[in-house]
Amino acid sequence: MTPFGARLRALRANRGLTLKHLAEALQVSAAYLSALEHGKRGAPSAGLVHQVNEYFGLIWDEADDLSRLARLSNPRVTVNTAGLTPEQTALANRLAQTIHRLPPESIAALHAVLDTTTPQAKPRLRRPAPSQTSRNPGEQPR
Repeated sequence: MTPFGARLRALRANRGLTLKHLAEALQVSAAYLSALEHGKRGAPSAGLVHQVNEYFGLIWDEADDLSRLARLSNPRVTVNTAGLTPEQTALANRLAQTIHRLPPESIAALHAVLDTTTPQAKPRLRRPAPSQTSRNPGEQPR
């Protein structure tokens, strides 16, 4: 089950809704919603997340949280370690091989470690200013 699937199921259960009723309201199939809840489908589209937020009346933090859970809900994760250190590659492989055996306390501890790391600022790309020499002769400046 994915984080989004678990939240969707909880929202549906709290309202006493069947898969069929919610699927009709969202104009998707009940099979699709079931697959989302059980982690058999990829992360939902932003449009579907928006529909779910509107249907359940989720706003502000709740809506942001549901969007965040959707982004974290790809059931088939691929980690590209090209260009990383051997230690980072080994960690990615060990995690892939053992994640199903980790107890909830270890998962929570790993989340806590990741939550304390500060994201690296992405380098900003700057476009070079047009040079005076690049204009055609006789062309007037803009």
